Amino acid sequence: MIAARLDRARRYLASAGLDALLVMRAENRRYVTGFTGSAGLALVTARDALLAVDFRYYEQAAAEAPACEVLRGGSDPAAALAEAVRSRDLRRIGFESEFVPYAQVERLREKLGPAELVPMGDVDRLRWVKDAGEIAALERAAGISDAAFARILEVLRPGMTERDAALELEVAMRRGGAERLSFESVLASGPRSALPHGRATARVMEAGDLVTLDFGAVYDGYGSDCTRTVVLGSPDDRQRRLYEVVLEAQRRALDALRPGVPCRDVDAAARSVIASAGFGDAFGHALGHGIGLDVHEGPPLSPRNEAPLEPGMVLTVEPGIYLPGWGGVRIEDDVVVTEDGCRILTRARKDLIALPA
Repeated sequence: MIAARLDRARRYLASAGLDALLVMRAENRRYVTGFTGSAGLALVTARDALLAVDFRYYEQAAAEAPACEVLRGGSDPAAALAEAVRSRDLRRIGFESEFVPYAQVERLREKLGPAELVPMGDVDRLRWVKDAGEIAALERAAGISDAAFARILEVLRPGMTERDAALELEVAMRRGGAERLSFESVLASGPRSALPHGRATARVMEAGDLVTLDFGAVYDGYGSDCTRTVVLGSPDDRQRRLYEVVLEAQRRALDALRPGVPCRDVDAAARSVIASAGFGDAFGHALGHGIGLDVHEGPPLSPRNEAPLEPGMVLTVEPGIYLPGWGGVRIEDDVVVTEDGCRILTRARKDLIALPA
């Protein structure tokens, strides 16, 4: 698995005219080395894979990154890496320009000179297409969040605070096998459901409220991202109408999601449904995003992204309608692009659920 990822990184080097790729972002570093520690510098060349770590991670790096030469950097891993670079006569070293702070780049230039540090803004693309092991982990993560949603449906009622309900959801994910949450859960009720990222508050939920829940579990480093919207009590006509529009928008997007289709076309398939229903201005975010070691990664399913979909990409599909002062509806699933379409990984029910009030 790691060998295949290193091969991908080396093809990237060749295409970019680089002698080496310096990897510091945690998700990218884990991807190319297997090392899960919080700090370290990985360097991939045409022949070698180096991993410089501080004293805290000597044993962990040796165990998790057997394909790498582990450089013991004491309190200064960059110095150990600089020594290795000098012995290899590397002239052009790419680095993750969208991640590394300017001050850190300057320190690295001092240590790694006379090698030229070349800013690269697309290193994350290495992770866009998932292998079978990654897809299996993402599917397991989705299963954990599915089970947690089933659990919250048993207890979510008027009179609960948003925070209490969010706690029930999060505990269910941890008890179900999540190593951590993918992100701080969103749980927004009533008029607050119009907030796309409404964090749980002390608001007491009431009969008639829409409740939007956006949540995810991490399994073996890979996170799920699922959104469901439910009603406390019997939904009124407007709630039913908005839910039907959003669900149809997602269906259209899923039908369009297949290899070779530009990401923007999938976004357009959902957006046209919402716009035709008269709510175009109420859907202000992109349709979705890639998901993997990072809960928000490429490719984006946005109106501006022309990149074609490829088999093995895993993305969220999450249309929504948000009406300030009234409420909102969002439905989100995680899907993997297959050879002839897509397969949904999240399996939580998507009918309009009316909970007892």
